[in-house]
Amino acid sequence: MAAITAFPTVDKCASIGREKHTAVADMDGTLLRGRSSFPYFALVAYEVGGVLRMLFLLLASPIAGILYYFVSESAGIQVLIFSTFAGMKVSDIESVARAVLPKFYAGDLHPESWRVFSSCGKRCVLTANPRIMVEAFLKDFLGADLVVGTEIAIYKGRATGFVCKPGVLVGKKKADGLLKAFGDEKPEIGLGDRNTDVPFMAMCKEGYVVPPKPEVRAVTSDKLPKPIIFHDGRLVAKPTPLMALLIVLWTPIGFLLACLRIAAGSLLPMPIVYYAFWALGVSVTIRGNPPPPVKKSSGQSGVLFVCSHRSLLDPIFLSTALGRPIPAVTYSVSRLSEIISPIKTVRLSRDRATDASMIKKLLQKGDLAICPEGTTCREPFLLRFSALFAELTDELVPVAMVNRMSMFHGTTARGWKGMDPFYFFMNPSPAYEVTFLNKLPTELTCSSGKTSHEIANYIQRVIASTLSYECTSFTRRDKYIALAGNDGTVP
Repeated sequence: MAAITAFPTVDKCASIGREKHTAVADMDGTLLRGRSSFPYFALVAYEVGGVLRMLFLLLASPIAGILYYFVSESAGIQVLIFSTFAGMKVSDIESVARAVLPKFYAGDLHPESWRVFSSCGKRCVLTANPRIMVEAFLKDFLGADLVVGTEIAIYKGRATGFVCKPGVLVGKKKADGLLKAFGDEKPEIGLGDRNTDVPFMAMCKEGYVVPPKPEVRAVTSDKLPKPIIFHDGRLVAKPTPLMALLIVLWTPIGFLLACLRIAAGSLLPMPIVYYAFWALGVSVTIRGNPPPPVKKSSGQSGVLFVCSHRSLLDPIFLSTALGRPIPAVTYSVSRLSEIISPIKTVRLSRDRATDASMIKKLLQKGDLAICPEGTTCREPFLLRFSALFAELTDELVPVAMVNRMSMFHGTTARGWKGMDPFYFFMNPSPAYEVTFLNKLPTELTCSSGKTSHEIANYIQRVIASTLSYECTSFTRRDKYIALAGNDGTVP
C-alpha cells in the first residue's frame, strides 16, 4: 500500500469543469482544518449530558489518545464514542447535530478542500465520525449527496456507546464503505490527510492529500451553499481539551458567582444595581439619551421601550440602565425566571381584547418594555403583538441591546430557559450594551395614519441598522421549529 506522501497535494487539483465528477473526502483534517474530532464530541457531551459528561470525556481522552497513536486509530475513536454517547437519547444527539454542531464545523472548513469538493457535481464524505453526528451539517450546509460514517449501536432509543458492524470506519473499512456505495464505479477524486485514508483514495481515479496547515484561514460563511442563520447551544467557543478543562474547573466557581450576581440584581434597589454589577464584574454600557420617567400627576401615558431580543435578561438590563424597574411584557417565560426577576413580568395571552386592556393599564401607570424575538411581523401572534403596542401609545422608544459572553451563551432554544440567567452570569466578565435610540416622531405613529405593522417593521429596521444586523423574513416560531422542534412556548 502506498504512503499518503505518494499522492499530490490538494492545491494541485484542478477545480474547473468538474460538474459531472464525483468527489469523495475524509472529514477531520481534510474537509476540516482540524485533525482532532475531540471538540465536537465535547460539544455533544456538554449539550446533552452537561458538565459531568464532559468531565467523563476529559478523563477518558488520555486513554483514547494512547490507543489512537500507539495501538489503533479505531480503538481510540471507540473510546471517544463510548464516553460521549453511552446512555444518551438518540433524539438528543440528533438535536445537537442539527442545532449546535453546524456553526462549529462551518468555522473550520478547509479552503482548498472545499474548493475541490464544491466544484464536483456529486459529493460523498467517508468519515470515522459517527454518521448521526455529522450528516445534518454535511447534507444541509455542504450539499453532500452521501455520508458514510461509523454507525452507533442503539437500544430502546438510546445509544449504547458501542458501534455497529463493521466498526469504526478507518483504513480498509473506508475502502469497503466506498465499494459498497459505488460498486464498480470509480469516483474521480479522493481527498484524504493520513495513511489510513490511502485505501479509499487508491480506489479513486485521482487522489490528493491535504497537508496539515493549521494556519490556513477557514472558508468564510458567504462561500457556503446555505448560510447558517440559526444556532443553539450553551458554549461560546469550540471546546478544545484545554478549553474543556477550563469549563469544567470554572463551572462550580461560575455558578456561585452567578448566584451572587442574580441576588444582587434581585434584592438591591434598582438605582444601585448598576454599581453592584460593576463591582461583581458585570459591565453595563449605556449609550444615547434615555427619556426621564413620566410623572403620574401629568396624566401622560408611559413610554414603551421596544428592545431587540438577546436574552431573558434584556428588560433587567434596560431597568439597570434607566435606574428604575420597568415592567416587561413577554411572550413566554419560565416560572423560575419570574421568581428571581427584580421586575414585574407580564405574559401575553392569546386574546387580543385581554392583552389590549392589560397593556393600556400598565402604560397608564408608567413605562413598559417589550423584547419581541420575531424579526418580521409575518407571524400571526407577532402581528397581534405589534398591533397592540403601536395602537395603544405614540410614546415609542427603540432600544438596541447587545450582550457579550466569553464562555457560555445566556439563551437557548432546546434547553430549559430557567437556566438562561445563570449561564449568562456564569461568564467571567459578561457585558451588556444598551443603546437608546430617538423616540419615534409623531408622523411615524398610528395617530398620524401609519399602520401598526408599518411602525413595527420601521422600529426593527432602525434597530437592525444600529447593530449592523441584516433583517430576514424568519420569525420566532421559525427559529424554535428549526432548533428545538416546537414553537417556543414555555409551559
